[in-house]
Order: sequence, then C-alpha cells, then structure tokens
Amino acid sequence: MPPTAAKPPTRDAASRRTLANAIRVLAIDGVEAARSGHPGMPMGMADIAEVLWNDFLRHNPGNPQWPDRDRFVVSNGHGSMLLYALLHLAGYPLPMDELRRFRQLGSKTAGHPEREAHLGIETTTGPLGQGITNAVGMALAERLLAAEFNRPGFPVVDHHTWVFLGDGCLMEGVSHEACSLAGTLGLGKLIALYDDNGISIDGHVAGWFRDDTPARFRAYGWHVVPAVDGHDPAAIRAAIEEAKSVTDRPSLICCRTIIGFGAPNRQGTEKVHGEALGPDEAAAAKASLGWTAPPFEIPAEIAAAWDARERGAQDEAAWRDLFAAYARQYPELAAEFERRQRRELPAGWPAAVDAAMAAAAASKPVATRKASQDVLEVLAPVLPELLGGSADLTGSNLTRHKASRPVATGGNGGGNYVFYGVREFGMAAIMNGVALHGGLIPYGGTFLVFSDYARNAIRMAALMEIGVIFVLTHDSIGLGEDGPTHQPVEHVESLRLIPNVRVWRPCDAVETAAAWVAAIESASGPAVLALTRQALPPQPRTPAQVAAIHRGGYVLRDAPAPDVILMATGSEVAVAMAAADLVTAQGYAVRVVSMPCPTLFAAQDEAWRESVLPSNVTRRVAVEAGVTAGWHRFVGPAGRIVGIDTFGRSAPAGDLFKHFGFTPERVAGEALELLSAP
Repeated sequence: MPPTAAKPPTRDAASRRTLANAIRVLAIDGVEAARSGHPGMPMGMADIAEVLWNDFLRHNPGNPQWPDRDRFVVSNGHGSMLLYALLHLAGYPLPMDELRRFRQLGSKTAGHPEREAHLGIETTTGPLGQGITNAVGMALAERLLAAEFNRPGFPVVDHHTWVFLGDGCLMEGVSHEACSLAGTLGLGKLIALYDDNGISIDGHVAGWFRDDTPARFRAYGWHVVPAVDGHDPAAIRAAIEEAKSVTDRPSLICCRTIIGFGAPNRQGTEKVHGEALGPDEAAAAKASLGWTAPPFEIPAEIAAAWDARERGAQDEAAWRDLFAAYARQYPELAAEFERRQRRELPAGWPAAVDAAMAAAAASKPVATRKASQDVLEVLAPVLPELLGGSADLTGSNLTRHKASRPVATGGNGGGNYVFYGVREFGMAAIMNGVALHGGLIPYGGTFLVFSDYARNAIRMAALMEIGVIFVLTHDSIGLGEDGPTHQPVEHVESLRLIPNVRVWRPCDAVETAAAWVAAIESASGPAVLALTRQALPPQPRTPAQVAAIHRGGYVLRDAPAPDVILMATGSEVAVAMAAADLVTAQGYAVRVVSMPCPTLFAAQDEAWRESVLPSNVTRRVAVEAGVTAGWHRFVGPAGRIVGIDTFGRSAPAGDLFKHFGFTPERVAGEALELLSAP
C-alpha cells in the first residue's frame, strides 16, 4: 500500500500570515546584515511558501536526502533568503548563525543558492531559467525511475517536483525550451508556482514583457491555474490541490503577488527587488507586519509551528516501511534501486570496461563519434542508469545504441533515450536536473559548435560538481562543407577554461573508450567528449600506454633521449605521428605525446608531467585544429604551435586541413626549424 503522509495541523489565515511573516523578517534581517541582497521576492512569495511547505511538501529535515522526498527548486534564485529561511524554520541543519552570515565568506548562505543536498538545497540557481529547467529534469527522472521500479501496491518512487519562478525565468529563452518539452512529455508531477509581481530590476515589466503567460503554457500542454491571489492562503491551497489532481500534465500556478509585501514605502516597486531596505524601511516593514521580536529571533510558538522534523520523520518512516516490504517481494529490484541511489557502478562494470577497451583496440579506422556509439553498445547493457539523448542530431551524434528506448510523450511510460528537439541549452540544463535527482546518469549530444548555446548549463554542472556527459561531435574544421558557422575553432579551448570540466578529445577508438569510462566513473564533475566526423586511424599501444590514457596525457611514441617533442589531440595525433616519421628520417629522435585531456594532464603530479614532457627538452611542437591560446603552457617559450586562430572555410575536410597547414609536412617543418636553430 502507498505510504500515508503525516497530516499537517489546521491553521487559520491569521496564524498563517504570522508564519509567513517569519520568512519576511528573516529575509529583511539577512539582507540588512549583509547590506546587499534581494528582499523583494522572499517578502512577496512568503505566503505561497508557507502553504506549500506546511501543507504539501513531503520532506524530512532530519534526512534531507531520502530518495522519495519531494524536490523543491527556487528558480528565481536571487530570492535565496526565502529558501534559507524555510530551511532554518523547518529544522534543517542550517542554524541562525548561517542566516546572520548571509553572503559572507565561508557561509552556507551564499548570495544565490548553491547546491548543498545535505542542507536541503537541491540545486544551484541564479542564472534565470535554469532552475525551472533543472526541475524539468528532476521530474523526468522521477517519472522514468517510477516506470522502472514501481510495482502494483509499491509506489517506491512517487514524489512531486515543485519550483518557484519569476518573470525573469520566463523571459529567458531556456524556460521555453524546457517547458515546451515538459508539456510534450506530460510530466504530471511537476508543479511550478509563478511569482507574477510585474516587477524586474529595471522596473515594471509591462514595458518589455507582455506575454500572455497562461496562454503560453496552455499551448505547451500544461495545466494552468490563473490569477491566484498569492497572499490568500485559502486560494493558494485550492490552486495547489487542483494542480495535484491533474496527473497527465505539468501545472503552472500563476500567483499575483506584491513584491516586497509589507515594506510600506517600497513594496510593489523595483526598489525592493535587489537592495537592502535600509534601517528605517526595515523597521517600518516590521511594524506594518506586526513583528516585534529582535532581528534574527523567532518567537518560540512560531518556531514550533514551523518545525517539520517530526512530520518529516513520519513521512520517511512510512516510505521506509513500504520499501522494506518491497525489498522482501522484489529483492533484486530493491538492491538495484539502492545501488543507483549510491551512484555505485554495477558488479559487471569492470568486465564491461575490459570488453569495451578490447573491442576498441580491434577497431579499424573509424570516426570517434562512431567509436563512441560502439562503446555505448558494450557499456549500456550493464549500465541501465544511462539516460541518453540528442538535440535533434541523433543520426549525426550517434548517441543512440541498440538498447535505447525512446521516452514516450505523455503518460507515465519509461525509456532511456530523450529526443530533446532543437534545444541545446534546455537539454544541458535538463540533464543537470536528472543528475541532481539521482538514480540516472545522463548524456546528451549536439554539435560541438552549439556548445555555445549550452555553455552556461555546462558551467553550472561544473559548479555543482555533478556527473553529466556532453557528447559534442563534429569537433573541428574536419566537418567540412557546412562551413565556419558549424566548424568549432575556439570551442574546445573555451570549454577547457571552465573549472572542473574534463574535456576529452580522443584520437582513436581506444582513447574514445577510455574517455567514456572516465566520464562514467567520475561523479564529481561533467565531462565533454569532443568527437570527429571523419575517420581516424588506430594508434598502436602497449598495455601500459592504454592504462596511461586516464592521466590525460601520455607518451604514445618514444625514442631514447628525444631531441623534439610533438604533442597533439584528436585527429591531429595521426598528423603528429606521420610528422615524426619525417623528422626521424632526418636523423633526430622524436617523442609523440597524445594529450586527449590537457586539463587532466596538468592536474597530474609533477613526476608524471616531467616523465611525459621532460623540462630539458625545450624543442616542442603542439598540433591542434583549434585556437592556439591554451598550448603555450605546454610548449614553453621555445616551442611552436600549429593551430588555427581564424574561422574556417566551407570546403571538403581534406582540402581544409591542407589549407590551414594541418599536414605532416608542415608539422615536421616546424620541428626541423626548431632543431636547426642555435
């Protein structure tokens, strides 16, 4: 039987307003103490938050990460003090001292929410539109896991995703991408509450935002509850009940609110959006709210009314009882569910890795995008948590494998492959939400050049330290005739600049397999796989060289006491190897270094880096069909770089490589010039 949730106490409107005012005054106090912040949204959405958190949200402050909790996302993350106030009041391990240190160095109360799952902060928000998009990913994950694990009488995955959002989120284009797809997929357990206050930083939004939002969301296929008084608890409660009753579509509740509610001289204006009220207005606001307690003090009776720990423990205990019964009847499913929650790879993983590497080693010349698909064919059957997809480029990215099952539109069906449509940014941020939810490992494909559209979501994955895999194909001018609009030049290097992103540009099938293994095994940050359209020849390796790939850079071809080092990535490794033959024919000793992940190589210990790039060998040439900026740290002041610091051209790939000088002869010439210099 489904677990029975603990019932919240009955409260009248006056007591609800008092509870909501606790959020308002904590927001005022936090922003005043920091002398910066955004009090307007917390003050405006406090009544909505009070009803949601006290009457509907299934959560346990005593165990913020229990698997079947509801997810709560503040997409309008500038209003972070609302979230911090809620977490403190409900009983999460966020003490009042942290609220006093709002926006200060080392505090848990950053200016915008930063993912701290053990504190109840589900995702990092602030870049507007991405929170609602993360929420779509969370709701998608809930639906897919429910389809996979639930059995009659055992709804072990059965929770809602709630999201607060504002006008800014709706103006950002990514919200269109995500909400359109959410409606198409019929994510019925996603409920968004829209803070319709008519104000953004520049003032009244009517001058730049007159969308008919309810009509827009109905067109997406959402259920819409329009024109709800966001300061009337009864109306808010009725709207949420209505939204919960609609299970075949996501719901949008449009709440009309007054930004900065309670600040008598600033409410309803942009002045209360993003700056402290100031001592006089803060005092006036508290007086208008009838609040007499000192700053950062919550009267005992109000604190007790907010405390959700007992009710949360009861909710989790009911679920634990259900899961225990489920485990007795379906022990294998229960074990698999628990493994996935731990983000632990399956027992068959090592054998699958060996098989994938062996198959790659036997490969003939192949495009690394195809080698990537071949790796998936081996790894996916033992890794059911893989959730793939592509932004309308499945046949080009080759992200679909034989075991792929499309996620159905509408209903409650499962699947493991998402057709995201032409929504690169939305895809990336949805995948972030899937990873944040837990239980699935998302990967998604597009052309590398379109990573510009998705870049901020890739950055957010890095900031949140989550294991999302971005399969970015057609990695250079080698894609050919589509021309410079589609030929990435600066993209690989620009992605390497994002902290905590591992950018892999493999040179053949073996390095591609190694990159996939590394990406899947790393749960602490995103991976980018930059893959070719054109076929690349396999490179010979010893077992020790294969093992060294995971270090990001290694010696692929060596000679005793090398006179010169050639280093390259991706398709240019073959060019470097051929150039080495030409230089060797002139009587010089040449080392070739393959560097599929330079940032990972740079993070290795000094001994490894010295073993690959000995400091006494200063004659070095780096080769990559991209901008040259990042290679200076490896070649040093005496080295050369064969790269491209212009845009490409529209022509066949072979012609382009010759035109831009990515030939063995050009690379050998650079090396020989260095060798002939005094």
